Amino acid sequence: MLDRRFIRDNPEAVKAAVRVKGIDLDVDELLRLDQSSRELQRDLDEAQTQRKSFAREFGRADEATREKLRAEHEEQDLHLRSVREQLTDVNERLQALLLRTPMVPWTGAPVGDESANVTIRTWGEQPAFDFEPKDHVELLESRDWAEFSRARKASGERAYALKGEMVLLERAMLSYALDYLIELGLMPISVPALVREEPLIGNGQFPAHREETYAIPADDLYLAGTAEVALVGLHAGEILDARALPIRYAGISPCFRREAGSAGRDVRGLLRVHQFEKVEQFVICRADDEESDQWHAELLDAAEHLLQGLGLAYQVVEISTGDMGAGKYRMNDIETWMPSLGAYRETHSCSSLHDWQARRASIRYRDTDGTVKFAYTLNNTAIATPRLLAALVENYQTADQKVQIPKVLRPYLGGRTEL
Repeated sequence: MLDRRFIRDNPEAVKAAVRVKGIDLDVDELLRLDQSSRELQRDLDEAQTQRKSFAREFGRADEATREKLRAEHEEQDLHLRSVREQLTDVNERLQALLLRTPMVPWTGAPVGDESANVTIRTWGEQPAFDFEPKDHVELLESRDWAEFSRARKASGERAYALKGEMVLLERAMLSYALDYLIELGLMPISVPALVREEPLIGNGQFPAHREETYAIPADDLYLAGTAEVALVGLHAGEILDARALPIRYAGISPCFRREAGSAGRDVRGLLRVHQFEKVEQFVICRADDEESDQWHAELLDAAEHLLQGLGLAYQVVEISTGDMGAGKYRMNDIETWMPSLGAYRETHSCSSLHDWQARRASIRYRDTDGTVKFAYTLNNTAIATPRLLAALVENYQTADQKVQIPKVLRPYLGGRTEL
């Protein structure tokens, strides 16, 4: 959500953001509703002032005058009720448009759709096999490390069940990420996957992406697709002390996504599933562009460090305006090499949102001069499984269908070098 005053003062910048991000939004209609809202609010304030004045006058009046004042009072009440109803209606329509208003992206973002994304750097070497490598599904099934058909029998499409050593490898990857983030000073926190609607609005998932979220209508709850949702919700409506910032979380949670509409080879096995585990980096910082840029770089660096420790080749991508989502100021994806696809595949997504989320969730802080400001928020994946687990298995497979264990994971697996 953007500041209404910013929209009024910078209508062309907002219209440009709407255009380059491909958002269906009439900014002129938003401005008209904003003007109506302010005019109706003034009318309401004046009517309420008149009503207070009337009460004082009525208390001093004689009985004959009171009869006349009662008739005027009824007219005032009707007018006041009408203004309130109009203001409520206008504000509801205005709020609906504000919730769809995108953040103005940074000037360095490529303009266009997904095809405009730009690879800005690569790291590592793609493995060269002297045998015919298997994809992760074939390898996991041949070693009895996963159940796919039986899991679909229990839970439908895109379900899976890890078994035996693969469960241990997944836990090792998550622990490796969590330990590193703790070393960097982030606060580890496990958050609920069940959330109310308000955090999903604050996060930006609602209203635009409601269809991607699992709903539990009987309890008015939803299954969150990332720990970020609950982490935004934890501080919703709060005024934080500036001295407590930045707040840096390493959030761990199960995640649930409907993944509606995706299809093809890239949904095979563990690549695009409805349920997964993730360690998420999340930052709340002061409303300072340079500080936000610094945290963006550090979140990205942490994810790269983890991938480099795993020895997995990857590329960092500058995401275009039309692919980054409404709330993003800047977004970088990290794509990890998947041998079975012969391509890099997204495993991390690093985003700066400035005050877009904080305004939706009302996350503020009191600065050292006493000024109350909306905070800035950022997030990035640390490790998400099982997609990254699939990459690890495919990249480290051997001719005899074993999997070598990267050195950084061996302490979590009793010192073993392969599975």
